[in-house]
Amino acid sequence: QFVFVDTPGFQTKHLNALNRGMNRVVTSSLRDVQVVLYVLEALRYDERDQEVLKLLPGNRPVILVINKIDEVADKGQLFAFAERVAQDFKHALKHAEGFAAIVPVSAKLGSKLDELREAIRSYLPEGEMIYDKDDITDRSERFLAAEMLREKVFRFTGDELPYSTSVVIEQFKMEGKLRRIHAAILVDREAHKAMLIGKKGEKLKEIATQARLDMEKLFDGKVFLEVFVKLRSGWADDERVLKSLGYE
Repeated sequence: QFVFVDTPGFQTKHLNALNRGMNRVVTSSLRDVQVVLYVLEALRYDERDQEVLKLLPGNRPVILVINKIDEVADKGQLFAFAERVAQDFKHALKHAEGFAAIVPVSAKLGSKLDELREAIRSYLPEGEMIYDKDDITDRSERFLAAEMLREKVFRFTGDELPYSTSVVIEQFKMEGKLRRIHAAILVDREAHKAMLIGKKGEKLKEIATQARLDMEKLFDGKVFLEVFVKLRSGWADDERVLKSLGYE
């Protein structure tokens, strides 16, 4: 049985309390798993990726996964790209033998995913099932609802809004087959609040509508979603506020 642990992105800038906590999750996850997948976009590799590379363990298999190969016309470039990253990995760990495997994939097109699964399988031990066959996640519907809304916030605000934004589910009730959800989007500045709400509330309406449609598809039922934008200055650097919001 494969159990995938999806870590937060490792933060190299703006190290407030929230991001420091996210980085702790990344480093602790690397200690707890049996195989590590280091995922890069094809031909995109910079100092932020190199910082993460230095965190990778030298005492367990690390597989380099190069995604978005469908966007590269000259496949010969992929070999040189992989070789450069592999050399950096060996240099970072000094005595390491390098990546256990290098697998180019296109997640969008589903290309080479079988090869990736086989590469992972070869390094995983056989054992008892940890989760039931039909389980797809150990997260609650409440958590998934927050993640769907958060994804829409960043999808529809692009690069305008910094990651000092969070989503809190203030109420999640089942009324028959209807899920009634009240959510708050927390922002750090008044200007961010205006960006999210948009002219005559159109931006917030679009965000909430798309999030609700995704929730209904996943939960297989009707959802009533009410979303508010709340200003809470400095929340991302306040340990007490973070704890009250459920962040460790």
